[in-house]
Amino acid sequence: MAIKVKICGLKTEAALAAALTAGADYVGFVFYPPSPRYVAPATAAKLARQVALPARKVAVCVDADDRALDDITAALEPDFFQLHGAESILRVTEVQRRYGRPVIKAVAIAGEADVARAHAYEEVADMLLLDAKPPADGAESLPGGNGLAFDWRLIAGERWGRPWLLSGGLSTANVREAIAEARAPGVDVSSGVERRPGDKDPDLIRQFLSAAKSSACG
Repeated sequence: MAIKVKICGLKTEAALAAALTAGADYVGFVFYPPSPRYVAPATAAKLARQVALPARKVAVCVDADDRALDDITAALEPDFFQLHGAESILRVTEVQRRYGRPVIKAVAIAGEADVARAHAYEEVADMLLLDAKPPADGAESLPGGNGLAFDWRLIAGERWGRPWLLSGGLSTANVREAIAEARAPGVDVSSGVERRPGDKDPDLIRQFLSAAKSSACG
């Protein structure tokens, strides 16, 4: 089975072009102002003109209200919404119904209780993204993109009723191991292909995609 790859937090034409030409399945644009990967809707609209099928545009949002999602939808016309905050099962359903687009629900994993919580979202989400929890003592940590991994063994034996992506602390150096150990059908990367927070390296993007795409799900 071919591994699906999402490159997240894209802000520049060069980084986006590298992701697309190297075969990214999903390209993510972050609409969360505190993030160093934030893009304004107008900037995202310009970048989106580069994207064509089979790549899919993902709008990454954190507890966004309808007004914000309206603006994002008008600018990006996303193929997916990724809800990366504390959105409830009800909120996932509301977003699906209001915008008529599939939803990826990100769930932070640190223990077995979090795995159970992720399974609860299978009832409504079209796809899951399993990420590491931000550090408990990090007052300025973000919901994602912190360069942290969780214990992949927590999900190695799980069966999921929805497509899912593994995220958190991935890089070219460990993505093959992560796919094999977690038995992941897809992966998501942001900080692992950056020179510094928010500054994507096109060469690292290409290397990551090559490594991930040459892997086989365990």
